[in-house]
Amino acid sequence: MSETVFAATGRRKESVARAVIKVGGGTFVINDKTPREYLKRGVLVDIINQPIKETDTSGKLDIYCSVRGGGLSGQAGALRLAISRAIAKLDPDLRPMLRRKGYLTRDPRAVERKKFGRPKARRRFQYSKR
Repeated sequence: MSETVFAATGRRKESVARAVIKVGGGTFVINDKTPREYLKRGVLVDIINQPIKETDTSGKLDIYCSVRGGGLSGQAGALRLAISRAIAKLDPDLRPMLRRKGYLTRDPRAVERKKFGRPKARRRFQYSKR
């Protein structure tokens, strides 16, 4: 008999994360590393643990994640969304709570494109009177 596995994808900025969860002993792996090892900053580890703490599934799920693209902050946001979506698939009763906390909403913010005639997206070149 095969174990039931739930997979989900999350995106944030330029990052794309894929989370696979199953009921187990609490293994948590991101790109073959521990969350602390991979994300380096405690704040980012806290971000990805939010849906796990809120749903009280800490130590009850095996979570395997792969993430690519963007920086660590975007990757943490993508991981949180992917984990939240996978937990919602695992137990549909937890979905309203995850939705209420905002963990199932994709953050649409991304870097604004650079405009021509300007050094950055909105910055103007320094004005010179003389």
